[in-house]
Amino acid sequence: MTELLAARIARQAAANPAATAVVSGREVVDYERFWSKVLRTAAGLDGMRRVAVLPTSDVESLVTVTAAMHAGVSVVLLHRHLLPDQFGRVLALAEPGAVVAAPHQHRRLRRLGFDGVVRTAAALASDAPAAGARPEAELLVGITSGTTGEPKLFVRDQRSWAATLDRSDATFDIGAGDRVSVPGVLDHTHFLYGALHALTRGATVDLRPVVDALNDGATQLYSVPTIAWDVVRAGIGQVGGVREVLSSAARWPRAGRRALREVLPNASLVHFYGASELSFVSFDRGLGSADEKSAGELFSGVEARVRDGLVYVRSDMLFDGYLTADGVVGGPVDGWMTVGDRGEVTGNRLRLFGRDSEMLIRAGLNVEPAAVEAALTAIPGVAEAACIGVPDARMGEAPAAAIVLGAGAPEADEIWRRLRATLPSPSMPVRILVVDRLPRTPRGKLDRAALASTLAAHRRVGRPEVDR
Repeated sequence: MTELLAARIARQAAANPAATAVVSGREVVDYERFWSKVLRTAAGLDGMRRVAVLPTSDVESLVTVTAAMHAGVSVVLLHRHLLPDQFGRVLALAEPGAVVAAPHQHRRLRRLGFDGVVRTAAALASDAPAAGARPEAELLVGITSGTTGEPKLFVRDQRSWAATLDRSDATFDIGAGDRVSVPGVLDHTHFLYGALHALTRGATVDLRPVVDALNDGATQLYSVPTIAWDVVRAGIGQVGGVREVLSSAARWPRAGRRALREVLPNASLVHFYGASELSFVSFDRGLGSADEKSAGELFSGVEARVRDGLVYVRSDMLFDGYLTADGVVGGPVDGWMTVGDRGEVTGNRLRLFGRDSEMLIRAGLNVEPAAVEAALTAIPGVAEAACIGVPDARMGEAPAAAIVLGAGAPEADEIWRRLRATLPSPSMPVRILVVDRLPRTPRGKLDRAALASTLAAHRRVGRPEVDR
């Protein structure tokens, strides 16, 4: 049987107790101290079914999550951007035995409307023994970002996370002696997973801001494209010690990858596609092909096929379903699951065309925003691009775009000339707005609502223009 997450960390603590486990802005703990905290906290959680955790980038958050996973108690992973009514519904559905957060997060919980007892890892600590986790036990109740609707609660079990760890071990170059920068807040599952995987490998997890970690000898960086751009714009010069950048979330244009490589010249850039419900699906190492739609090759043991234009996935890493008032529902059917991404599969490689809900219809013709974005970022000097549908009295809706310019930015006439040469007329944006940075959600994805507001505020009548 595949070794479960907490057992892997326990093995590293036994093998190298004096090795540094976690570095935060406030403290440094070795593996012996970290695991001792985990055991004492796990004892305080023993007997609960679920515990709700509002984590930050600190040691105690990692201790609490690891302790729950060791004790076989499911972690309800709260995040700071929930609205009060959403927060209340999450707790009502999950029914946690305790709500845990660092002291400086207690006021936030009060603002969210929680009037119960907020626990800390230290307050939970006990010397009593704790039961261990079972492979089939629920491990995590995560919350989708919910930027366009009601957040969903997705359920993962111990076995599926263990299988995901196996893929990370086989694909990513992390081991004892490495220092893994995890600069995102741990309420984002991408960063939480990155920290936990590093601990299962005996590496040091650096939770500090990315520039601090890079200047202090980071060998790997868990990232999303927005953090990558922060590194590029920080002006820190070349950092030669980083071997690997592990990125997820938003689509990462090649221009952004090239810019990051200038700062991290020795790093392998690994961008992987997946979802909360699917876990890992595919990965693209390096700059990849010239095809902006390529999502890379499938992870070992992952099957993908296309039905009615949508990508369906089958693997041992899929989630169980969504937690609702009627129990866990909406999980894989006959082992297969889709999250609504459109694409195609050729052999062992996957191409993505965007979410089904992102496609817009202009005067009865389908327009792929991803194709518009790819055409824009293929123009030298266009660093990032985002395309959405905007209301149009004549055509129903039409594509409009925002771009971030880099070095050697072209003039407006050149942008339009290149677009006319590469896009069919229905896909031509009605306007393009130059912005300093694209609006992102707290989880690193394009904030479509914010972009729509920005485009509406700068709306012009007449021929298409590039507005600066």
